[in-house]
Amino acid sequence: MLNNKTILITGGTGSFGKKFTERILAEFNPKKIIIYSRDEYKQFVMRQKFAEHDNKIRYFIGDVRDKDRLYRALHGVDIVIHAAALKQVPACEYNPIEAIKTNIDGATNIIESAIDRNVEKVIALSTDKAVNPINLYGATKLVSDKLFVSGNAYSSGTKTKFSVVRYGNVAGSRGSVIPFFKKLLNSGAKELPITDFKMTRFWITLDQGVDLVFKAIKESSGGEIYVSKIPSFTITDLAKAMDVNITLKEVGIREGEKLHEVMVAKEDSFTTYEYENTYIIYPQLNWWSNESHFIAGGKKVNNEFVYSSNGNLEWLKIEDLKNMLKAIDIVY
Repeated sequence: MLNNKTILITGGTGSFGKKFTERILAEFNPKKIIIYSRDEYKQFVMRQKFAEHDNKIRYFIGDVRDKDRLYRALHGVDIVIHAAALKQVPACEYNPIEAIKTNIDGATNIIESAIDRNVEKVIALSTDKAVNPINLYGATKLVSDKLFVSGNAYSSGTKTKFSVVRYGNVAGSRGSVIPFFKKLLNSGAKELPITDFKMTRFWITLDQGVDLVFKAIKESSGGEIYVSKIPSFTITDLAKAMDVNITLKEVGIREGEKLHEVMVAKEDSFTTYEYENTYIIYPQLNWWSNESHFIAGGKKVNNEFVYSSNGNLEWLKIEDLKNMLKAIDIVY
């Protein structure tokens, strides 16, 4: 699948990019991996981490806002994984135009440059916050998702295909609740702040996120939004899994925060199909057809189906969470 391929990862020095690079090198024999990002120090650190593979990895300083630099970086590239984004909800609220430049204009630059450079596949990473968005970050990612899906109309007559993978906060990733709780506990905190005792989330690891991208690379025909079937948990159970004796204090939901994560909205149920380990949302656009794009084996979900963390069939309890916390890397 990725043997002898040249793969470019935007935002490649982030948690996903590093794990994706690690997995590619372990499981495939790529021709070249290009790490495309803005931070020279993070590239230096990543180069040290993957020093033994220096003959396979190239590091490009660049921003997805810079179309000319993207165009140059995409020379000879077969597959693009688009992970670059401004993701912090408060930062996007305070800097909305900057979020638009990166998350929307950057997506446009990826699409146009990939088509012009004859890239085979582009897989864009999305988020639960793009579903019925209530904050600017989610709104920009909704637009980004729609741009990548519609990019298949722009690429008609070329070999370039665009698809999207969607998941929520990765367990233990920087800025998520696990490192936040861990820091408080390490500093001797006697209570943990819970925004709402009813709050639920999906559990997904970096490896599961990478698996979903691998699946999209392997089978996508263009226009799909992939969603993993993953378990849910309550925030209160997570806190107790980290310290069973800790006191919990409800502090109220923050601006732009949702009570539950939603991966498939009711409005998307009419074109959503269920597979063994995933849901796929297909587009409602005139270029898409069952004959040329549909992936075999899917079963149409019921109309008005919603895939949300509070309505899930699979749940992690405190003991499950304790075991899973031991197996993840926590990024501060």
